[in-house]
This record gives sequence, C-alpha cells and structure tokens, in this order.
Amino acid sequence: MSGKQSSSANWGDDEYAQVVEGVKKIYRTKIRPLEVTYNFEGFHSAPLTDSDIEAKPIVLLLGQYSTGKTTFIRYLLDKKYPGEHIGVEPTTDRFVAIMNGQEDRVIPGNAAAVNQELPFRGLNHFGQAFLNRFQVSQTPSPVLENMTIIDTPGILAGDKQRIERGYDFTQITEWFAQRSDLILLMFDSYKLDISNEFKMAIHSLKGQEEKIRVVLNKSDMVSQQQLMRVYGAMMWSLGKVVQTPEVMRVYLASFWTEKPPNCFEDCRDLIEAESRDLLIDLKELRRNAAIRKVNEIVKRARLARVHAIIIGHLKKEMPSMFGKKKKQQALLANLEQEFIKIQNKYHLPAGDFPNPEKFRQSLALYDMDKFKSLKEDLIERVDEALAVDLPQLMSKFPMGNPELEKSQLNPFDEGQANKEVVINGQLPPAFWDFKSLDKESYMPLFHSLHPRDGVVPGASVKPILLETGIPNEILADIWRLADWDSDGYMDADQFGVAMHLIKAVELGATLPDKLPPSMVPSRKI
Repeated sequence: MSGKQSSSANWGDDEYAQVVEGVKKIYRTKIRPLEVTYNFEGFHSAPLTDSDIEAKPIVLLLGQYSTGKTTFIRYLLDKKYPGEHIGVEPTTDRFVAIMNGQEDRVIPGNAAAVNQELPFRGLNHFGQAFLNRFQVSQTPSPVLENMTIIDTPGILAGDKQRIERGYDFTQITEWFAQRSDLILLMFDSYKLDISNEFKMAIHSLKGQEEKIRVVLNKSDMVSQQQLMRVYGAMMWSLGKVVQTPEVMRVYLASFWTEKPPNCFEDCRDLIEAESRDLLIDLKELRRNAAIRKVNEIVKRARLARVHAIIIGHLKKEMPSMFGKKKKQQALLANLEQEFIKIQNKYHLPAGDFPNPEKFRQSLALYDMDKFKSLKEDLIERVDEALAVDLPQLMSKFPMGNPELEKSQLNPFDEGQANKEVVINGQLPPAFWDFKSLDKESYMPLFHSLHPRDGVVPGASVKPILLETGIPNEILADIWRLADWDSDGYMDADQFGVAMHLIKAVELGATLPDKLPPSMVPSRKI
C-alpha cells in the first residue's frame, strides 16, 4: 500500500472492530442456533467461527494452468512467497493461502485446519486427501496486511486430473468462493477454452456473481486487432458457461515480473489503465470489508431461514406411524413440487431456494422423520436480525470521501513549476515522485542487463553507475536509497529510482538521507 491509507472509509481500526464484534454477536445469538437446530452444515456449510468472521478480505484466483495466477501474486507482493513455483507447465498443484506473517514459513494443511487463529477450520470436512494438497504460506508484506490471497491448482482439460485429485475440486472451490470478497477468473490470450472442470468450478460460483471479475492476462502478447478477436472469443466462451443477464467486468491486463521483449505496445495505454482499475478494486477491498461481512451474513441468514422452513415442512409431511419410508421416497422424488408449495405458503422468493438436485443428494442421507419441527421463536430471531439488528449495524457505516488525485491535494498549486529547478541544493517536491521517472529511457537499459526473475545483481548495475563519473561515495548513497529492500538486487522500479537519483545529483541537488515515500512505486496496492 502507498504510505497514506487513503480514506479507508475514513474510519479507523476501532470502528472496524466494533462492526466485526456486532456481526459476531448477531450471528452467535440469532442465526447460528437456527443453523445448528436444522443441520445447516449437512446441506450447505459448517457454522462460522469467530476467526471466519474476523478474517481479512479473501481474494480467490481461479484459472487454467499457466494463465499467470502465481505471477500475478508475485507482481502484487513485489517478492516471492514461500512454496511459490512458476512455469509454463502446470506448476501449482495445491491450494495455497498466502497470508501476512512475521517471517517466511509454510504451514501444512492439516496443521492450518486445526489452528484456531486461521479461518480454515471448515476445511477439515474435506478430509486428508484435500488437506495434503493445501498449505498456508506466510510472508511479511504490507499488501497481505489487508487481504489473504488463495492460489489454486491450474485446471487442465479432460477428466484425468479430476479423477486423480482424490478430492472434489468443485466443492473446495465453492467453499472458498462463499468466503471470498473477490473472485478473479484468469484467462490469457492463448488459453480461452473452458475445460469441463473449469466449467464446473464456474457453475459452483452461482450466487456469488457480484464478487466475480474476469482478467484477460498477457493482453500485450497479441496485437490490437488480435486482442479484439481474443476478447470477443473469450466473452463467447464465457457466455455459454455463465448464466447471468449482466455482463461480467473484464480487465484487459498484463502482469509480468519481467516483461518479455516480444510484447506488443499498440495497446499499452489501454492495458495499463485496465490494470490500474483492477488494482484499485483490490485496494478498496479493505474499505469495503465490513460492508461485505454484513452482506454475507444477510445472505447466510436468508439461506438458513429457508433451509429451516424446508426441513420443518418435510418433517410435517412425514406420517406419524406407518409408511414413512415410502413417504420419504415420494418427497425426494417430488422435491421441486414441495419447494413450490413452501414458496407459496410462506411467500418466499424462488431465488432463496437451494438447487433441488444438490439438496436431494444431501437429503437422501437423512431420515426425515428425525428432523426437528419448525420452531417459530428461532425463525423470529433470524427475522429480527434481518429486519432490525443488521440494518442498525449498517447505519453506523460512514460515507467515505473519494481519494483525491495528487494534483488536487493543494487547490493553490497550479502545477506549473519546473520539476528540475534546484534552489539552495533542493529540488521541488514534484521531482520526488515515482511518476516523474523517465521510464522510456531507463527500461531498455535495464533489459539490456538480462534480468532473471525480474531483477539484476549489483555487479551488473555497477558499470552503468560508474559511467556517470559520480564519486563512489555518492554512488554508494544512491545504491542504499534505491535498493530499499537491501537484498543486493534491483528490479526495474529500483533501477529507475537509481537513475532518477543520479539525475538529481547531476542537476546539483543534495540527496535526501531517506528515500521519500512518494518515490516508492504505488502501482501495486
């Protein structure tokens, strides 16, 4: 995140914590009892724990292999994370939760699922086969202070991988999707087909449509004319899978740790603008997290209410003495008709009802005669939560002010001052801004050093800096300022800052003791 936490809804951690506490109390006292009484867990998902509700916003990445999911995470973090593996072949063979931590470490799935401080206890439900293919990677990162990112296995075509996984990929995807704040479907310009498993995974996102964004990654690997055709082909493929009347938000983006030399530049402005929009979407997750939590609890309460009414209705339909087995089979066979009866009797919207086929599969495992009868007091508590408690919580949310552009921060600054005029050894503040770097001149120079994994060692940069003729002690200060992570390597941004500092010295300015925060790139979230 950039130095200033822009109007993060203009309220602090205390207010955010109050809302989370309010949500926990409402769920614990008014919604959870209904879920437990009517076995909501057996049909939908396990009751939420405090750590589930307190969890940071979650971003779920889904896509076929080699669409750039893991590279996108590296791009956001500006660093590798433990257990990362990037390649053109299917490399990520497990679900990985990337979270903030004091140090780099990997927590295996079995340990993560029993850790009360992590929001993954519900994954125990999926058993050993899945937990062996799940891990939590912790790494210190300002980005991860505000979100958790879920990287998923690359999806292949055909049934071989699905059969050999040993766990139900679609069910796991659905579990994470229900808890996510943003779901990114990743495509690239050469992988537009949607395999059977990817299709099933997208179908499992039903009811989560408002969270879904589509990313057409590597958009600069095709020309402008080809990009139009690729975009059209992708929307056609998605249209056959996603059954919604609304058009999904699609970002034409290109996230590289090291940009390949054969990129097309004719759509660069469009791609950068689209990438910025996606990063803004991610940046605002923290701001909207509390509202999303309330929204998710409302959705869950409505689902639990309808579930309880269905269970109560089926129990009531069962005979008291004879013919119970026959009646249960009849109810299972005519479940759709029973749903219509319930809908008409209680005036419920059809959209609140579960998928009949999936519900029937779960229902077949139970003896309906052992279900609990409908208890009006439990329903009334949920109604009160939906009608009174949760709206009251929402009313506490302040209206946030929009984040101002730098040019709007000072209404008297007309921005006409020359950025490169030195007065008393000092350059104007506008010079000390990452946006003022001359990227076009230094990028070819950086690529000529043949970076690996997006970075070059100090030994490769040294000859270029020496060519400037600046004394060694000043070059040492320039390196100290530009290599802000002190790892002895420079990425493209750090190299650009070093060249910018050389420019400052050549203009006759005094170098600052510390690199101004505005010189650290804010292109990431």
